[in-house]
Amino acid sequence: MNPDLKKLQPYPFEKLKTLKGDYQPAINGHIALSIGEPKHAAPGFVLDSITNNLNEINRYPLTKGSPELRTAITNWLTHRFNLSDAALDPERHALPVTGTREALFSFAQSFIDRNEDALILMPNPFYQIYEGAALLSGATPYFYNTVKENNYLPDFESIDEVTWQRCQIIYICTPGNPTGSVISKQRLIRLIELSQKYDFIIASDECYSEIYFDENDPPPGLLEAAEACGNNDFTNCIVFHSLSKRSNLPGMRSGFVAGDAQLIQSYLLYRTYHGCAMPPVHQVASIEAWNDEEHVRQSRKQYIDKFDAVIEILKPVIDVTLPDAGFYLWLNTPVDDEVFARDLFQQQNVTVLPGSYLSRESDGINPGKDHVRMALVAPLEECLTAAKRIKQYIHTLN
Repeated sequence: MNPDLKKLQPYPFEKLKTLKGDYQPAINGHIALSIGEPKHAAPGFVLDSITNNLNEINRYPLTKGSPELRTAITNWLTHRFNLSDAALDPERHALPVTGTREALFSFAQSFIDRNEDALILMPNPFYQIYEGAALLSGATPYFYNTVKENNYLPDFESIDEVTWQRCQIIYICTPGNPTGSVISKQRLIRLIELSQKYDFIIASDECYSEIYFDENDPPPGLLEAAEACGNNDFTNCIVFHSLSKRSNLPGMRSGFVAGDAQLIQSYLLYRTYHGCAMPPVHQVASIEAWNDEEHVRQSRKQYIDKFDAVIEILKPVIDVTLPDAGFYLWLNTPVDDEVFARDLFQQQNVTVLPGSYLSRESDGINPGKDHVRMALVAPLEECLTAAKRIKQYIHTLN
């Protein structure tokens, strides 16, 4: 057995299940705000495309994906992030993947040099796939804290030179999971400058980029920042995007990686052996999804309605503000986060995720401690009911 498997920690939802134990909540009607699984309706035209192209199932898919899908992906990136028309070549700069989760994990397996004392840097709190990717690639995870005092944003300047010299990959997540904080274009440019100085890869997880609250101010992306600072080859820059959150299609497992053409070429070689090509019928449906923005705008409106209503209910009893983007509320709890989550479930039958399950102790603190993550993915009425129950529970703490 690979000894590195023993280094993996239980997934957050395993810990949550243990925390909840065999307790029976005091009231009926469970509401789950713990898992970031979109519940808005999937676009009907995408479902129709799947149904109408089932005959595609009788052939093997290309690992590289169809030219039409890669063109749809690069066209979307160009339009969404205001790239110059010739910036991206569908043949060289993009690869479809079966969801960003598998790509974020397998990417590290492709690019870590095990002969070096490699570090993979990652935000803390974080998406646990980053940690697993580091450990199973033979690298050491290095956690950079994103804390309330810094608006839950990374402070790249606080990372010392020795760490940058050992860094082979840095994961960033913008908008952040669980914090919802968006890394500015200027801060992304600074990170690109550091990557050029110390020669490490930036792996930018941008799968929440399409859930934001001002149609005139979408979150910036890494490729946009690269072109803005003259890195027109996107050297060391790779972005990860998905239809799961953007288009409410988590079960379709459709996403892509894009950026540095040399890295894409090497990653394609890895994926050819990895054997995880997207099914042809999903490729056709994905083209339809990437080519349409109206369903994404409608989904954003639903999230805005939920955030407005939930914040209005909670703000008299707890400090709560609209995040920069994404569909999570990252609440600083008045009591220990595990106690908050456990007692909220027992008393009000609402499940939230303790923040300490999404982070590790680093620099003497666990930055997720005394926070909980709430995913506003349920229908509006369920979110309203959950907010009222949370408010009632917080009243009992006072």
